[in-house]
Amino acid sequence: MAEQFPPRFTGIKHAIASTKPNFEQHLTKAWNEVLTELDKVTKMIAKEGTAYIPQVSFADLNKLSEAQIADIKRKGTVVIKDVVDDYQARAWKTSLEEFVKANPHAEGLITYARSFYCFLFFFHVYWTKAQIQARAHPNMLAASIWLKNLYHITVEQKVQGYADRFRIRHPGIMWGRHPPHIDGGAIERWEDENFPACFADILSGEWSKHDPYALEPRLDAQTSLYGRPGQSTVVRAFQGWLAISKTGPGQGTLKVFPDILLSNAYIIMRPFFRPLVSLDSKDILDAKNWAFDMSTPDFPGIFIRDNGFWGLRPTTELHPHLLLDATMTSVPAVNPGDTIFWHCDVVHSVEPEHTGSEDSAVMYIPAVPLTPTNARYVERQKDHFLKGVPPPDYATAKTGVGLVGLGSNKDIEEPLGRKAMGLPTSVA
Repeated sequence: MAEQFPPRFTGIKHAIASTKPNFEQHLTKAWNEVLTELDKVTKMIAKEGTAYIPQVSFADLNKLSEAQIADIKRKGTVVIKDVVDDYQARAWKTSLEEFVKANPHAEGLITYARSFYCFLFFFHVYWTKAQIQARAHPNMLAASIWLKNLYHITVEQKVQGYADRFRIRHPGIMWGRHPPHIDGGAIERWEDENFPACFADILSGEWSKHDPYALEPRLDAQTSLYGRPGQSTVVRAFQGWLAISKTGPGQGTLKVFPDILLSNAYIIMRPFFRPLVSLDSKDILDAKNWAFDMSTPDFPGIFIRDNGFWGLRPTTELHPHLLLDATMTSVPAVNPGDTIFWHCDVVHSVEPEHTGSEDSAVMYIPAVPLTPTNARYVERQKDHFLKGVPPPDYATAKTGVGLVGLGSNKDIEEPLGRKAMGLPTSVA
């Protein structure tokens, strides 16, 4: 039996309602409007599938039309092709494979092949030469700046380097540990003092005015009130990865729900409504079978673990109108040197099967804007880098101590790449 949320969670709902005039009336109207819009858009997503995801060339980023940019912003996901030369991307993969062979004790997530042999494929490693060079690559930084500028910002047009992990996933291996979810905050989206400001228009009933690209409300939002390990504490405008192998639909790639406006509106309003029929009823999608309700402490998509509140994980049962079984869309096929980025609020998952013939290998490199909070983090991260230990957000990992062949300060040569990592612009 699932653990019950503490009664004080009911108070979170009432605290939000107390700041919004005619809260029930406005939210109920908005809820019905969103359900109507979801009925149309989910059918479109399910019909078009992978073709629904925008693809652009790195060389064309500054030539895109207003309509193309609006499409990318609404869907919250974009494939940027040819960011790094194919040869360079594959060379980085070879370098990572050699690093793994030289460090068989490196930490990571384990999965199993059908033969019951176990494999490590999601590596808790942050400072290999390949990773630090990829983060500092001029084209990766230029793509990050372009993405960051999709936000409404008053800060300088700069980005910062954020150390994350890499994966090398072999064909034929099942992986079920990343179902649909949203990173960057769970119950905090409602409970934190500042985070609900990101969704103020939704909570006021004016969901269509919601702007996922307003940066200022995110600057003071706390994404982890309960100290969840591995939780990013920086503002990531977009999460992303650089492909260092070929990968595509059916080959263990990323899946997204490609409509950030509707998913944000629906998920943020969902705790204030309850179904009047069973969740498995054929009539569950009918708006008439849902009622406004603030009497319970439930927050669908949040779950209790280790005395903390984890998520956010939308599910087909608890968030039926998203039709996740049909709308979680695999991103298009990519080649080495291509990138995929998704907005920090996008619902995303990883395909459980890899039916391809080549490793599905990527380095995780988000687009992180220069903000006061991020600048303070990067200063701490720099110290961890110079010591060869895991970065602050991943401090529980042991990886870094005693590993052979980690990269160093001297492996970052470009001044902009060094500055993004908080280093002097030239190698001493």
